[in-house]
Amino acid sequence: MRATFFLTSALAASVSAAPAFPNFVPDIPDNLRALSNYFNLLATKVQEGRFTTAPVCDLSQVSLPAAASDLPAPSRGLTLKHVAIGRGTQNYTCNPSSPSDPPKAFGAVATLFDASCLVATRPDVAAALGRAALYFDLSQSEGVGRLVPAATAAARSGVHYFTDATTPFFRVDVVGDFSLKKDAGAPAPVGAYKGLQGEGAVPWLKLVAKQPVAGGLQEVYRVETVGGSAPATCEGLPESFTVQYATQYWFYTQ
Repeated sequence: MRATFFLTSALAASVSAAPAFPNFVPDIPDNLRALSNYFNLLATKVQEGRFTTAPVCDLSQVSLPAAASDLPAPSRGLTLKHVAIGRGTQNYTCNPSSPSDPPKAFGAVATLFDASCLVATRPDVAAALGRAALYFDLSQSEGVGRLVPAATAAARSGVHYFTDATTPFFRVDVVGDFSLKKDAGAPAPVGAYKGLQGEGAVPWLKLVAKQPVAGGLQEVYRVETVGGSAPATCEGLPESFTVQYATQYWFYTQ
């Protein structure tokens, strides 16, 4: 009853605020549970009085999630500048003549939302929001300025896409525009949250700037991934398709 109450209140808030906030993805298994967990956690923090004052967004003492130990650590001298929740799609292609082959990754597209203060002060809420983000429908919401209609509303902070098959590009308000390349990857931890149709979580990554600029962005980590993985083979799939995903991106500058 308590979970239903908070979720219903949140849904009502999103409707009254439309079209400023994204819609919920309908008819997805377990979306009620994911959203209920997030909004109940949020309600608990509000009751504790932890949202009565503006948080101090100090990232100087913030460390990557423990599971990121499978990736190389940030290089010496770098500072965590920004953390964003990414919500978008992983893109794939298939060869119709080879249905038994696995799909090939062909970049990604995502909208980025500022989660720096949440990660710095309330990492449990940030993790829950990352999981819940997958259940917000951004497909018709290019102008969305915030991710959720709540005290933790994350302002839009940038975009992410690929300029070719292997070059991830980020345009982030507080960091700038940068092309990167993959430096290392590790499978998502056991128990990582699955996607809208039960897809596995895409790997965690460390990316490095292709052309480092003094004082600029040097490294980006993709962690806390939710969904995004392709099926094992191309059987029955079109030549190109997308899979919804959510994640956290951590941006390190010099």
